[in-house]
Amino acid sequence: MSAITRPRAEGLDAFLSALAALDHGVVALDGMCASGKSTLAAYAAQELGVTVFHMDDYFLQPFQRTPERLREPGGNVARERFAEEVLTPLSHGEKTLSCRRFDCSTQTLLEPKTFAVSPVVLVEGAYSMHPALRAFYDFAAFLSIDPQLQRARILQRNGEDGLRRFEERWIPLENRYFSALGVVAACRFQLTARD
Repeated sequence: MSAITRPRAEGLDAFLSALAALDHGVVALDGMCASGKSTLAAYAAQELGVTVFHMDDYFLQPFQRTPERLREPGGNVARERFAEEVLTPLSHGEKTLSCRRFDCSTQTLLEPKTFAVSPVVLVEGAYSMHPALRAFYDFAAFLSIDPQLQRARILQRNGEDGLRRFEERWIPLENRYFSALGVVAACRFQLTARD
């Protein structure tokens, strides 16, 4: 596996220093799509040895996507399952977790995988700072991105059809969640992605 290059983001040094200073704990990295959350998390895992959990692995299963649930800001993620499988056990000092990823391509939960976690855990992804989850974190960061740079990254990563889906569905859902639930203000660190 090739080395992850240090991401470029304003405010990154302070966030990484705080993460490195933890001897144990759980930290959230929320933010806008295509801002580089997954890359930053991979870099932190590589450089600091943290275990990373991705909120993309905790989307709702099809039967859970009721109109009522999807009307909730941040309602499209299975926060209850994430708390049950990851955050609650970590808060009780568990060192080994059994987790089931949601596979977006098959729309199913995969078989549980059991693995040891490092003393410091980084939870990466939009919706990680939902109010129902915030009390589990030692601190959090929000990674923003200029809308034009965001658009360019999504186009490069997902193509024209993917960009259209993001602009019509995912970006409005994220923005509603950020705004309605005060996500940015709840984060100790605000980072801004740069190219």
